[in-house]
Amino acid sequence: AFTSAKIGKIVELAPDLVLGFSDLQADIAAELIRAGLEVHVFNHRSVADILRMIAMLGGMVGCEGSAAALVERLEEGIEKVRASAARLARRPRVYFEEWDEPQISGIRWVSELVGIAGGDDVFPELARESLGKNRIIADPLEVVRRAPDIIFGSWCGKKFRPERVVARAGWGDVPAVKGGHLYEVKSSMILQPGPAALTDGLAALHGCISGWARTR
Repeated sequence: AFTSAKIGKIVELAPDLVLGFSDLQADIAAELIRAGLEVHVFNHRSVADILRMIAMLGGMVGCEGSAAALVERLEEGIEKVRASAARLARRPRVYFEEWDEPQISGIRWVSELVGIAGGDDVFPELARESLGKNRIIADPLEVVRRAPDIIFGSWCGKKFRPERVVARAGWGDVPAVKGGHLYEVKSSMILQPGPAALTDGLAALHGCISGWARTR
């Protein structure tokens, strides 16, 4: 699990380096350090941070050239999507839901990827908050008021259930619900801040947004 680990099992493997991510794994990192292991915890939250993390990791393991080449390919892919998005007739308003109970909006790199893909995050002010608890939408009707054209669901590994979203009180008037534009993006593709988010995750967002734009 993301927030727990079998410390003994990790120690038995005698790794040269253990990598972690975010404050959520701080306790795991501390236990591994006390066990005598070398640990590095990344805390990247934006698209630019992801690219910097890849370059840094390459340097840490002696693969600077390969990491630099990967970063270049990722940047080229991002720019291709950005250019394609610029040709869309209209940018949809997008609500990205990271969790359903309570409702949590998308983290910063997700919000940025929505923008690159051609949409506009309806909760940009929450995207700046790194902690999920600070991105909780206290009033579900605030989503209704912000009238997203598209709803993406990525419930941290739990299957997204569009029918549950549609059934929420007052959500029947949301443009995304009226138009049937509710889509799942697998958490493994978008909620892990690494290469997959910048490739598969971005492609999934752009595909849905482009499809919506073609119907305008």
